[in-house]
Amino acid sequence: MPARLSPVERIRAEIDELFASKQDLGQVLEEVARLSVRLVMQAAVEAEVSEFLGRDRYARGDRERAGYRNGHAELTVKTTAGPVVLARPKLRGTDQPFTSRLLGKGVSRTNALEALVLSGFVRGLSVRDVEAALAEALGPEAALSKSTVSRVCEAIKTEFDAWTRRDLGGIELEYLFLDGSHFRMHPGARAEPVLCAWGLTTQGSPVLVGLAPGASEGHDPWASFLEDLVDRGLRAPLLVITDGAAGLIGAVEVVFATSLRQRCLVHRARNLLAKVPTHAQAEVKAAFWQIFDDITADPGDQAVAQARSRAHAFADRYQGRYPAAVACLLDTLPELTCFLRFPREHWARIRHTNLIERTFGETRRRVKVIGRLPGERSCLSLVWAVLDRASRGWRGVVMTPAGVRLLQELRRQLHHPPGLQEEVVDQTVTPAA
Repeated sequence: MPARLSPVERIRAEIDELFASKQDLGQVLEEVARLSVRLVMQAAVEAEVSEFLGRDRYARGDRERAGYRNGHAELTVKTTAGPVVLARPKLRGTDQPFTSRLLGKGVSRTNALEALVLSGFVRGLSVRDVEAALAEALGPEAALSKSTVSRVCEAIKTEFDAWTRRDLGGIELEYLFLDGSHFRMHPGARAEPVLCAWGLTTQGSPVLVGLAPGASEGHDPWASFLEDLVDRGLRAPLLVITDGAAGLIGAVEVVFATSLRQRCLVHRARNLLAKVPTHAQAEVKAAFWQIFDDITADPGDQAVAQARSRAHAFADRYQGRYPAAVACLLDTLPELTCFLRFPREHWARIRHTNLIERTFGETRRRVKVIGRLPGERSCLSLVWAVLDRASRGWRGVVMTPAGVRLLQELRRQLHHPPGLQEEVVDQTVTPAA
């Protein structure tokens, strides 16, 4: 790690390294939560120093105040999440001593980190809320000034706003995953969904594509969300992976009419098992997954035919005992087997939406103690903060030469079929007079 990195940059690098590791996602998020507390406090202290000196780190030009930074000294602060080690800035040549309003003099215990995180991320990054929370935690004398709070909050807000408005024309997706998760964010209202889109690019890399609030998971909110992504340049993927929500399915069929759609196998397994007595669920669950696991046929029609044959054997076995479960399987079989038309090395990743659902679960668990999130913007900020960091640790897929050729052929068939090309030519060529 370069020696000239600031303490804040070093903490960010630690967070990135965690998400790049192969640790369990739950353990990673727990550690990231602790580092995030340290990150926010460190950023606040550095912002205080910049305000005191009148310039940022390494900035040149007119100096509003005499003095300069001269390294850091370690300081351990006790929080309710455990001890947090900060790098306290040391100053030289100043005409008056610098005292941190956040840390005060001789402060050894504070819950300012939790207060700042909750106020900053959960309460919508409001300057007034951050001031109030810190004043409550540390006393009025220890609270940050408005300008310092504004620096900390504005940096995060600017990053989030830029992300929501960025151009998506440079993102070329093979696979697009869509899912929603419900949070309470409006007074007197039930939990409402946050709509999420993420994907795997033509290089096999994961990317978080978009987030938006929705009054429901009906057709109109999903269609509006997807149309906004398209308006910002997102191109149609080859495959869209969703759960079975009718509104979502309808929106995908309209906005991405030329894309194939895979129904999440995990969600469908839950639907099927809900129609089976508890004592038989383990047996039926194993039989369900045997339909789709260890397919030996080549990707495409042959693999789909092998899975279909297994599905009919499942139906023959359980039709007499669990007809509703069998119908649940057969009614959506084409949507459940669509992933088998793609490269074999991608099958395990593109047949469900479990990755984003698991991360959503971590987010819900973290805000459960808060109850209702005070506002739509604050909810989106928190969800984005978690998903943006988590997405950097998501694994992509391997793009082999054979796999790339198969994807290119599928793209030609879906998005550039010969009949469509001829029709375009007929519409654009003007007959000679």
